[in-house]
Amino acid sequence: MFSKELQPLIFVAFILTSALSVSSSPAGIEKGRRKVVHVLEDDTGAVIVQTAPGKVVTHRGGSITLPCRFHHEPENVDPARIRIKWTKVTDTLQFEDVFVALGKQQRVFGSYRGRVFLEQAGPGDASVIIQNVTLEDYGRYECEVTNDMEDDTGFVNLDLEGVVFPYYPREGRYKLNYYQAEDACKKQDAILASHSQLHKAWLEGLDWCNAGWLEDGSVQYPISHPRDECGRKDTPAGVRNYGYRHKEDERYDAFCFTSKLNGKVYFLKRFKKVNYAEAIKACIRDGSVAAKVGQLYAAWKFQLLDRCEAGWLEDGSIRYPIVNPRSRCGGSQPGVRNLGFPDKKFRLYGVYCFRENKDEAVGGTGKTKSTIESLTRRKSSNSIPVNATKVI
Repeated sequence: MFSKELQPLIFVAFILTSALSVSSSPAGIEKGRRKVVHVLEDDTGAVIVQTAPGKVVTHRGGSITLPCRFHHEPENVDPARIRIKWTKVTDTLQFEDVFVALGKQQRVFGSYRGRVFLEQAGPGDASVIIQNVTLEDYGRYECEVTNDMEDDTGFVNLDLEGVVFPYYPREGRYKLNYYQAEDACKKQDAILASHSQLHKAWLEGLDWCNAGWLEDGSVQYPISHPRDECGRKDTPAGVRNYGYRHKEDERYDAFCFTSKLNGKVYFLKRFKKVNYAEAIKACIRDGSVAAKVGQLYAAWKFQLLDRCEAGWLEDGSIRYPIVNPRSRCGGSQPGVRNLGFPDKKFRLYGVYCFRENKDEAVGGTGKTKSTIESLTRRKSSNSIPVNATKVI
């Protein structure tokens, strides 16, 4: 038993438990894992904010809840005087406003307009829902709750299910500075990968002997099978890191990241092989467009597209996706085979096309009408929406 003199110094443990639904993978849907977090608070009456441990995961086009809860001691605080602010934080400690609410007044910023809403699942809930998640939404978010002069913050990491792929242009290897690499990934329906995304890809078997830019300005490359031409055979496997390089003067390849598609990639069946110009026109006549490199990788990863036929892509490269390796299809490992950038006049290949699910999109959001209506009903009833979410 503690003495009366020590009692004011005793910290009270606040325990938050949460069970979030788990995102669907190609194999199905898993059950959420329960998280127990102990937060120490003192007797000053400060606002205490609690966010999700680890990270929450969804995919492009999905809907996700960024969890954040708060409470006060004492609890007789006027809700109209509580300010909730969400901000995205980059690796360079730059801040992008996402959402702010003061009582019933709310404001959403920039590209988040029309996509971010308070969950409103009861008192002390500062969680927000992001609909139609984009590749650019990936990253770290800060939840700040302010009550008059007191405030506290918590952080949530939003991750995306996706695939990392190396990229270089027709001009050849090591031709891109940082900004050109960033633009090259965007043109291929992707973004520059983060270190954690590249590391995960390495754990899954990515082996690439050319260094490439990452989104934080560093240059790295993953080696699963050490060899002399890739940093010496006697060095351990891992992600090699050149550190942070000069973004304008130095040139490397790029490591890009993409996620699920709102559409379908397919190999256009034709009796004759086509050159590049004919390939572009063939997709258009079929109601589609020539697929981008990121779209082909996403189709390989999530559609399980498996085709042992080389075809043109939008950037003028020739590639084909292999899920089930066989001897006549380019090696013993699954992946997207790359035959480089041949002369565009060659009539030696087919073409991969991409068709967007326009009939399912509402207002360009990528969400179906029934899904949006369902989310709206759930918000109005203060219940937790069904999200493509998992906590790690």
